[in-house]
Amino acid sequence: MSLVVTGASGQLGRLVAQHLLDRVDPSRVVLLTRRPEELADLAARGADVRHADLDRPETLRTGFAGAERVLLISTDAVGARVHQHAEGIDAAKAAGARFIAYTSVPKPTRDNPAAVADDHRRTEELIVASGLDHAFLRNGLYTDMQVPSAQQALATGLLVTNEGASRTAYVTRDDAAAVAAAVLAGVDGEPAAVAYDVVGERLSAADRAAAFAAAGGTPVEVVQTDDAGLLEGLQAAGLPHPLPEILVSFGKASREGFADVDSDVVTRLAGRTPQTLRDVLRAALATA
Repeated sequence: MSLVVTGASGQLGRLVAQHLLDRVDPSRVVLLTRRPEELADLAARGADVRHADLDRPETLRTGFAGAERVLLISTDAVGARVHQHAEGIDAAKAAGARFIAYTSVPKPTRDNPAAVADDHRRTEELIVASGLDHAFLRNGLYTDMQVPSAQQALATGLLVTNEGASRTAYVTRDDAAAVAAAVLAGVDGEPAAVAYDVVGERLSAADRAAAFAAAGGTPVEVVQTDDAGLLEGLQAAGLPHPLPEILVSFGKASREGFADVDSDVVTRLAGRTPQTLRDVLRAALATA
């Protein structure tokens, strides 16, 4: 029986696949992707790479065939992805899978203002309704996504935010992938239903500005603004819709306490010390 990873050619999926191949017999690993040619290197390591597209249900029967445990990686179609996830859940169950893990976000409740929260809440509800054993991997914001913010802040000397004095939980994609691989491979004593907050460190805007400044050798000042002001600035900077709205919603969610969670999951399940923003910036800026 197989360990199946959806979206395996994406940024997170590829990292999960690499960690999984280091953990288990490669012949058990099934990687689903719309672009199998991009995973030729992992096929060479012994993974079974299969074409599957959550928007084309006819591809999923063969894609999920033999599945025992499944990692459903959330797609990037914010606001329009619940039906994609539903197809994946149905295909996993039809294939006889007994367990599904899903990449979600912290506190995906109805009152969470983050633009992505509703998709994740609805998907979690579908998984619970499926009756499958499951694990929700509630990943913090990806630390890696702070690299462009750091570059912009170092260029202007300013970090403009609507977060107030709140703290936000961050995790690197690689740490999140290591946890996902561990969970997919199987955790000793794992309950039938569990939610893991997958986070590395909790940072305020001031913490991030200090990390930016340390990495770039240039002072960075935090400028607080309201939601409307940040939205106007992001739109004026040319960010495509709906990215400005999503980023503003993240700041609002942080300000209201939805992003401030703490956990030892990376250390406990992946067996490693979480990477920090300073680690990520040191590596990124050194190669820029």
